[in-house]
Amino acid sequence: MSQVKSQYEAYPYPARDPADEAKRLITGSPSHPLEIDHFLFGGRRDWSQPLRVLVAGGGTGDGLIQLAQMMAQLRRPCEMTYVDLSVASRRIAEARAEVRGLTGIRFVTGSLLDAADLGVFDYIDCCGVLHHLPDPAAGFAALRAALAPEAAELGGGLGFMVYAPHGRAGVYPLQAAFGALYEGLAPEERLKAARSLVAALPAGHPFARNPNLGDHKDSDAGFYDLLLHSQDRAFDVSELLQVLEVSGWALGGFTIPALYDLARIAPVPDHLTAAQRMAVAEQLRGTIKTHVAYALPLGAARLPATGRDRASIPHLKGVQAGPLAQAIARGATPKLNFGGIEAALSLPKEAAPLIAAIDGRRSIAQIMQTTKLDPIQAGALWAKVHRELGDWGLMLYSRALA
Repeated sequence: MSQVKSQYEAYPYPARDPADEAKRLITGSPSHPLEIDHFLFGGRRDWSQPLRVLVAGGGTGDGLIQLAQMMAQLRRPCEMTYVDLSVASRRIAEARAEVRGLTGIRFVTGSLLDAADLGVFDYIDCCGVLHHLPDPAAGFAALRAALAPEAAELGGGLGFMVYAPHGRAGVYPLQAAFGALYEGLAPEERLKAARSLVAALPAGHPFARNPNLGDHKDSDAGFYDLLLHSQDRAFDVSELLQVLEVSGWALGGFTIPALYDLARIAPVPDHLTAAQRMAVAEQLRGTIKTHVAYALPLGAARLPATGRDRASIPHLKGVQAGPLAQAIARGATPKLNFGGIEAALSLPKEAAPLIAAIDGRRSIAQIMQTTKLDPIQAGALWAKVHRELGDWGLMLYSRALA
């Protein structure tokens, strides 16, 4: 048994109790239906058609359960396949689905490198897995081979998360040290020994000074996954874009584009390419610990939704239209925090009626008609709403409720 498989049999990750499904749904990115539509279908997916989903390296099931539950609530057809190398993790994911009464999920124990053998898919979720492969590029390529051939034209792609280096300061020296110290020990012995050393780290150690990391405090599984993993690498923006390209993918968009927008941090020199600008923004932010993004087939004609199409239907995610509109109308600048990165929304008071009318069913054109604003003024205001709310991941375009 490989060290990676042994780890996840001993400590399924993330730590989850199926009984908790009766009282809460864990949500996040990627694999929220609105995000899938926004980033991979231009906000125009026909949701009457079944969504064929592969959850690759599904672990204890967070992405699987979120998407399956939301699709059930939306009453949209969905065909889901889960694959993971850990039997223990699979059992937890199955139990969580059973508690919720979710059906139509095929559970497979195996490797995501064999994804193409499991069928063809419109959407592939791979969250927190590819950076643990011996050859991450081979993993990206294997998932590309499982994507439906028509995805480049009609929409579809990959939602993923991989580690980023700067926000994980201190992690990799500890992983290397523990790997040398505890070679040959059972997972339980490794965990006990490492915990005692971490508790005694000097205050100046990069890990002890890093406020962005908390998995090691949450559970044994979280500690082991963060500091004792035998196979773990991080990608900066440049490395990520490179591995996507060589494996047949193109970046569709980060779920919080503002984090990678250099213009929000410093004046942008003309000689920097778009990729270089994102890379410099990551370096200046310094606290990004994961890249959460969507990828399209390389050469795909479809781009993420932009809001320029007035038939697009906007949704708010993580905020409520009424309270937000009221705050904007008062001239407030609501505070945001993303993993230690603080920001504030800056919108003119005149945009409040547009925000108040966002309900997930009205198109941009209908919202503008509802507010009775001058069309030219409404268009200029909507561009500002899109930039502020869209770039911070608070507004997405989708026809999921249409």
